Amino acid sequence: MTVTETKLTEMKEQLFAMAAIVESMVEASVRALVDRDHALVKRVVEEDEPKVNRFENENEDAAINLIALHQPEASNLRAIVMIIKLNKDLERIGDHAVNIANAAEFLIDRPQVKPLIDLPRMAEHTVRMLRDALDSFSDREPDKARDVCRRDEVVDSLRSQINRELVTYMTSDATTIDRALKLMLISMNLERIADLATNVAEDAIYMVEGEVIKHGAADRQEE
Repeated sequence: MTVTETKLTEMKEQLFAMAAIVESMVEASVRALVDRDHALVKRVVEEDEPKVNRFENENEDAAINLIALHQPEASNLRAIVMIIKLNKDLERIGDHAVNIANAAEFLIDRPQVKPLIDLPRMAEHTVRMLRDALDSFSDREPDKARDVCRRDEVVDSLRSQINRELVTYMTSDATTIDRALKLMLISMNLERIADLATNVAEDAIYMVEGEVIKHGAADRQEE
């Protein structure tokens, strides 16, 4: 194994350690809302977010140093570029998880606008998309990546459904507006996490096949 290949392996290991934290942050931020748990909010915001930010900086520095010092060949260079993109996407997902946790902190001690059924379902779909997208990247499985891209529509539909219901509540009872808006904010952040998971899946397809696909074009047939 060359020095470049060894460094790439180390970078991938660190990247997926970061991914595990980010995935846990998304799950914990939603669970904080459902279980009305301030401790989970604190963990996401005060413990996990600094770890993710540190990982992002370390991964970016390692990638830049690898390119500068070892001038990797084309196939390894493409992998490094994909790692840099995934590193940034994971950091953004962590930011969205913090947004969800902060909204949960506002809602925890206030009466519920409506039973929390669709938001946890949306979160479950989103986390599964993220997990499968990361697996497709790690295992070089473009078919699994395409399946992730298709499933983004499910999350989009759930967000639309949640927002329609919340608008009904706000229209009929103005006292629910501040809480309903926070729930909308959570659904928006979950949708954006799903979009970023789709980005990861698209990058997995590019890394394996060299094919660039646009968001939502995963159902295109291979020639």
